[in-house]
Amino acid sequence: MTDFANVDKYPFTIRPLSDADGGGFLIEYPDLPGCHSDGETPEQAIVNGRDAVRSYLLSCRKHGDPIPKPSSPAGSSGQFRLRMPRSLHARLAAEAEIEGVSLNMLVVAAAAQALGRRETAAPRKRSRS
Repeated sequence: MTDFANVDKYPFTIRPLSDADGGGFLIEYPDLPGCHSDGETPEQAIVNGRDAVRSYLLSCRKHGDPIPKPSSPAGSSGQFRLRMPRSLHARLAAEAEIEGVSLNMLVVAAAAQALGRRETAAPRKRSRS
């Protein structure tokens, strides 16, 4: 059986899909070529994306292909601490319960959606280091 402990360690991008492309949100995994999924909401795209990663890893194992290691941009652990007002925490926790997802999942999806919306509205130029 494939070890799925790394499923959440693969970085992903989420972006809105145009109405011409069916709407919703696309999730892509740069470390796993061809691994992507979608969903009506960013949260659903993440859930569906996890299934796509599991299938990708199972296929690698089944066919004897090497399993790509999750990359991590320099200095990015994928974790940070965030302080917020108790009232905001309570509202987010209530919304997560309504949506049937964890608080962490809700905040990650909201951040990804906000970044995707910003990039769609006015793509910014990336500086070269």
